[in-house]
Amino acid sequence: MRLLVVADTHVPQRARKLPDRIWAEVGAADVVVHAGDWVDVRLLDELEAAARRVIGVYGNNDGPELRARLPEVARAELAGLRLAVVHETGPAKGRERRCERDFSGTDVLVFGHSHIPWDSVTPGGLRLLNPGSPTDRRRQPHCTYLTATVADGALTGVELHALPRS
Repeated sequence: MRLLVVADTHVPQRARKLPDRIWAEVGAADVVVHAGDWVDVRLLDELEAAARRVIGVYGNNDGPELRARLPEVARAELAGLRLAVVHETGPAKGRERRCERDFSGTDVLVFGHSHIPWDSVTPGGLRLLNPGSPTDRRRQPHCTYLTATVADGALTGVELHALPRS
């Protein structure tokens, strides 16, 4: 099972649309995971129409329309992998401890908010992933997103992709 992981798309505020490379990845993915800050419900509609499956949450910049359709925390089992998605996890300091406490029984937690890519594993084995942002690099060298594979309850082939500057 192939995953595309994005967050903080901020369409149409930071970009008028998602990069073409992201749309190509949507077509190749079995599941698209979006960790919030969509900004406009039209992007959710477009992703749901194009993707085989979307797992998403709302973020702090998402208004009532998105909050009515998306949860604050999403949980799913994908090929035996227990996945959770949330927008914010708080400051980087203490993140592993907080997330391990708040998301026990989870194998992988995807989060966003910071626009800073993150990939770590807590002492208890929880994998934490932040894909950065495909549209707003902030202080990062590139806009980014993640892809990964899930099989037999394991996440493999996690790859951070940098998008060319436009």
